[in-house]
Amino acid sequence: MQQDTANLAPELVTFGESMGLLTAQDSRGLEYASTLHKSFGGAESNVAIGVARLGHRAGWFGTLGSDPIGTMIYKAIRGEGVDVSRAVLSSEAPTGLMIRENTAGKSSVYYYRKASAASRMQADQLDESYIQSAKILHVTGITAAISASALECAERAMDIARSAGVKVSFDPNLRLKLWTLEEARGVLLRLAEKADYFLPGLDELKLLYDVKEDESVFDKLSKLDAVSIIKGGPDLTYVLEKGTLTEVPYFKADQVLDTVGAGDGFCAGFIAGLLKGHSTVEAVRLGNLMGSMVIQAVGDWEALPTWEQVDAKLGHKVHIER
Repeated sequence: MQQDTANLAPELVTFGESMGLLTAQDSRGLEYASTLHKSFGGAESNVAIGVARLGHRAGWFGTLGSDPIGTMIYKAIRGEGVDVSRAVLSSEAPTGLMIRENTAGKSSVYYYRKASAASRMQADQLDESYIQSAKILHVTGITAAISASALECAERAMDIARSAGVKVSFDPNLRLKLWTLEEARGVLLRLAEKADYFLPGLDELKLLYDVKEDESVFDKLSKLDAVSIIKGGPDLTYVLEKGTLTEVPYFKADQVLDTVGAGDGFCAGFIAGLLKGHSTVEAVRLGNLMGSMVIQAVGDWEALPTWEQVDAKLGHKVHIER
C-alpha cells in the first residue's frame, strides 16, 4: 500500500523557473518545421520529479504566469507527486518559454524568459519554515542567472537551510546564454561556498576557475568545505571528499537518444541516494545510473525512471513482459 504523504514535509525542497518547451518535430530546424511538440522544462522541477519517482517526498516552488502554459506546468508537476503548495500563479507576468531545434545532430535552445513571472521572485516571499523542514535544499545557478532578485532568493534560501542544519546541494548549471562567463564566475563560486554538496561539470569548472588541467581543478576544489561531485570525467564521475578523490564509473547506455536532462537525472539520483542513507560514493553511483537511463529516451523529465525501473536495472527485480 502506498504511504499517504500529503501531510508530511518534503525531504527535498527546490525552486526555480520552469518554462514552457516547444520542440521542432523534424530535422530542418525551427524556420521550416511545420509542427512543435509542447511540454515544459526546468532544471529544478526536473530534479524534484526525479526524486519523487525514486520514492521520496519532493517539493518545488516558483512563480509561473497565470496563463495556459503556467497552469499546464503547475498541474503536471503536481501530477508527478511533487508538492507545489508554495508555487505561485501570477497574473502580473507571463510564464517563460524555450524553443528547441535539433539540426545536424546538434540541439539549440532559444529562450523567451526576460521579465518572466519567475524572474520576479523576491527573497521576502520565501517560506522559511518550508525550507527548514526539509532534509536537503537543491539550488541551481540558473536561478541565480535570471534576475538580481532571483539570485537574492537563492542566497537567502541557502542561508536559511544552513542555519537550520538542512544540507544544501548546488549545481552551477552554467548557461552562457543567460549571462557572461565573467558575470557567472564570481556568483557561482560564491554560491559553491555555501553548499554541502557541489555538483559541477568538469568543463564548467575549467571555465569558472580559468584553468585547463584537471589537477588544477581538483586543487581549487580542495579549498572548499563542500563535498564536490564532478560530472563529465572520462566515462566516470569524480568524488572529492575530505581530500580523497574517488572515481565512480558510468553505466553503459545501450543507445543514446537525447542527452537533455541527463544532468538533472544525475542530481535526482544522487539526492535520492543520500535520502536513502547511501554513502556519497553509492549515491553518485545511483546518479550515474539515472543519467544513463535518461539519455536512452526522449524528454527533459519524461524519461526519468521510477524506483521500480531503477531497482530492476540494478538486478534486484526481474521484468515480466506478460
